[in-house]
Amino acid sequence: MSDAAALPGQPRGAVVSGPGTTRAYNVLAPNPSAMTLDGTNTWIVAEPDSDLAVVVDPGPLDEGHLRRVVDTAERLGKRVGLTLLTHGHADHAEGAARFAELTRSAVRALDPALRLGDEGLAAGDVITTGGVELRVVPTPGHTSDSLCFHLPADGAVLTGDTVLGRGTTMVAHPDGKLGEYLDSLRRLRSLTVDDGVRTVLPGHGPVLEDAQGALEFYLAHRASRLAQVETAVAAGHRSAPDVVAHVYADVDRSLWPAAELSVRAQLEYLRESGRI
Repeated sequence: MSDAAALPGQPRGAVVSGPGTTRAYNVLAPNPSAMTLDGTNTWIVAEPDSDLAVVVDPGPLDEGHLRRVVDTAERLGKRVGLTLLTHGHADHAEGAARFAELTRSAVRALDPALRLGDEGLAAGDVITTGGVELRVVPTPGHTSDSLCFHLPADGAVLTGDTVLGRGTTMVAHPDGKLGEYLDSLRRLRSLTVDDGVRTVLPGHGPVLEDAQGALEFYLAHRASRLAQVETAVAAGHRSAPDVVAHVYADVDRSLWPAAELSVRAQLEYLRESGRI
């Protein structure tokens, strides 16, 4: 199960199942839930005139889905030459080992435990499999191993769970760090200002055509929630469950356990920054 809870905020939209940009095609995994939205987006990324593709996040260990990704790539005239992972949550990465068997391709990720090949990924790396250029952008916060992939030719960024197509991402204590997450959002926003990124290709939910607006929304939402948590603590709501009941009253109670992990990360950030 993903830790990408869909909390209220952004408007709902239709899921893009198919082409997301000129070079990116989405195959939606059949694992919808309150935590995964409509399911996990598995992205096939390739140059139009190349017969090699890169797959980002093969998704859960679901044989039908994994074979559908392979079949879709073949219908697009592509062979999978490399698999990349945005992070290690099971709904994105559990199927990676089986997918590597099906495609005979290496799997690269930041976390050494997730790699099925000789190389990991690091800041500044540029993937050029099949001529498609994907730039590695470290974005810790949702998880310590979270990465995004900048696709400059399409003015797009593949965000995994760092930015969702609907709702907002959960930063779950203790692996999730809110300070790092805020820095990651600012790093992505700089891509929209300085590098022409217009489109977000998320790990869940529909494609976002206004990347800068989405990132501004995320930053504003985090600032608002932090202010609410700070006010709640000042009013005497000291424990994480109490803060959740006070601040997340507008959220479905089924998501309160996830919200509590997020609140714990917020409380840690506020303490570290001297605000509480």
